[in-house]
Amino acid sequence: MDSKNHYDAIVIGAGPAGLTAGIYMSRARVRTLILNEGTIGGQMILTHEIANYPGVESTSGYQLSIIMRNQAKKFGCDIKANVLVESINLDGSVKEVILADGTHYTADAVILSPGGRSRTLGVKGEDKLKGKGISYCATCDGDFFTDKEIIVVGGGNSALEEAVSLTKYASKVTIVHQFDHFQAFEFAIEEARNHPKINLIMESTITAFYGDEKLDGVEITDLKTGNTQNHPMDGVFIFIGYVPNTEFLEGKIELNKWKEIIVDGDMKTSIKGVFAAGDSIVKRYRQVTTAVADGTIAALAASQYIHELHQNKQNQNQS
Repeated sequence: MDSKNHYDAIVIGAGPAGLTAGIYMSRARVRTLILNEGTIGGQMILTHEIANYPGVESTSGYQLSIIMRNQAKKFGCDIKANVLVESINLDGSVKEVILADGTHYTADAVILSPGGRSRTLGVKGEDKLKGKGISYCATCDGDFFTDKEIIVVGGGNSALEEAVSLTKYASKVTIVHQFDHFQAFEFAIEEARNHPKINLIMESTITAFYGDEKLDGVEITDLKTGNTQNHPMDGVFIFIGYVPNTEFLEGKIELNKWKEIIVDGDMKTSIKGVFAAGDSIVKRYRQVTTAVADGTIAALAASQYIHELHQNKQNQNQS
C-alpha cells in the first residue's frame, strides 16, 4: 500500500455535502482526499443566487462553493477536481479508488457524495439557458420571477406542488404536460386545476428554448397534431424527475429502485466503513442546507469509525 496515496478518508464528490465532509474531517485531523469529476460545487454552482442559506443574505452558488473549497483546503483537505473514477472497491477494511489516468488511492473509509442531476428535456437551448431563466428548483429560484409569467413542465406530485408554490411569486403559471392526465395524488391535481393563477396545456411539450443572455421564449409542440407555437416566457421550471449519479456504484452497494444510496441515520451504507451524503442518498428534500447537514453527519460518523479503527490497530500492536 502506497502511504503517499493512502488517506484516512476519501470523499467522492465535491458538492456542498462532500465539501462539508472535507471541512469537518480535515479540521478533526482526519487525512482526507476529495475527488470530483467536474467543477467543484456540484449542482450548487448552477444557482445564480442563493438567498436562503442561513447566515448569508445573498450569494451565488459558485461563490459559496469557492468559500467551502477554501475552508476545506485551509484545514488540510486535498481536493482533486476534473478527475474520473474508473473503478472502486469498497469491500474489505481498505477501500480502493482507481482513476481513469491509472492513479490508485486507498482509504480506511469512504464518503460517497456524487450528487445527482435533474432530468432534462434535452431540447435546443436548454443547456445554454440553464440558470438564465430555466430552473429545476422552485425553492431556490422562485422569488426571482415575482410578477412574471412562467411555465412548469411535468405532471407528477413535484411538478403540481411546485406549480402551486410558485403562484406566490409569479403572475401566471402554465403547466405543460405530455399526457392527457396527471401522475399525481388527487388532492394535488385538484389544487392545481382549481387555482386561479394556473393554466394547463396538456398533451404538449417544450421542444426548444430561445434567448441569448436570458430566456426569452419557448416553442411548445402539440403532441396530438404536431403543431408548434412560440410563446414569450420569463421563466421555465422543469420537474420531470431526478437522476442520482450512482451508475458507478451499481452492484457495489445497496441502492433502491431509483438508484439512490440507502443510508441510516448516521449516513452509514450497507458496507462497513462506507458512508454517503447529499443528493445521491434516499431523501425527500434536496437543498444546499440539507446536503450540508448530510455531509456533517457523514463526516462525524466516519471520523468516529476511523478513530475506533486506529485505536483497535494500536491495541493489537501493543498486545
